[in-house]
Amino acid sequence: MKLGEFLTEKNIKLNLASKKKAGVIGELVELLSVGERIKSMLKDNLLKREKMGSTGVGKGIAIPHCRSVLVDKLTVIIGRSKRGIDYDAQDGKPVHLLFLIVAPPQPQPLEYLVILGEIAKLSKEIVKHPDILKIDEKERFLNVLFDIERKLEKRGK
Repeated sequence: MKLGEFLTEKNIKLNLASKKKAGVIGELVELLSVGERIKSMLKDNLLKREKMGSTGVGKGIAIPHCRSVLVDKLTVIIGRSKRGIDYDAQDGKPVHLLFLIVAPPQPQPLEYLVILGEIAKLSKEIVKHPDILKIDEKERFLNVLFDIERKLEKRGK
């Protein structure tokens, strides 16, 4: 399973305006193709998940995620902040890239875990490419991500 199966340019926001976790999660949820009421409930679910422990994994990356009966398919949204966000990351540093994952609880719960693992592996490699924070075109941004993903696949990681 590849990240490219879940990403298009409409699922990317390269200039997040918010400076805090709640605002950023709200911006990312706005990109979901669901109604406003569902967006509000998903945002609440994601923030509750954050209270259990920050999804800021360190090195400028966060992976907010939740499962919900409110959605019928797994969706990945990417957000980026050039200046960084106060996100309570594990390493105490600002977050620049966020990979939001929202998935239904069924019928394929493994899909959720697999894509979460793929993003975690990709995140380790992304930090070696600081230029990704400078890209302003969504298509080019995606191409860089997919290129990193292909290189990881070739190395068998």
